[in-house]
Amino acid sequence: MTLRILDRAPSAAEHAALAAAVGWQSHFDDEVRAASLRASLAGVVCVDAGGDVVGMARAVGDGLQYAYVQDVIVDPEHEGSGIATRMVERLLELLQPQGDVELFVGLFASDAAVGVYESLGFTREDAVGMHRRLRGDGS
Repeated sequence: MTLRILDRAPSAAEHAALAAAVGWQSHFDDEVRAASLRASLAGVVCVDAGGDVVGMARAVGDGLQYAYVQDVIVDPEHEGSGIATRMVERLLELLQPQGDVELFVGLFASDAAVGVYESLGFTREDAVGMHRRLRGDGS
């Protein structure tokens, strides 16, 4: 099967379909999904021969000193075919800073994906991934 990586963020519908395919529906707010995707620093999608999106990855951050790889999703029917690696490789190419500038690129990885990211040069460096969710209602 011919797969192509395209330099663009997914549409809200494409993102929602991929999230549903991997059981991540509850991770995203449908009311802000489209605006969030438009605010990405960079994005890539993987499409099959029919033009259907079977994977996506995007980067968020300030694009000057910090970027974070976000929402790397591959349709389960295509897992294990190297799509995630190819998408993140392209995303890193798109994020490559110009001149003598260093861009910190971070991410949160599931246990199953650690090997993919390590193969692309990501390290743990004794860092602990942490997060906190803030709600608009103050909770």
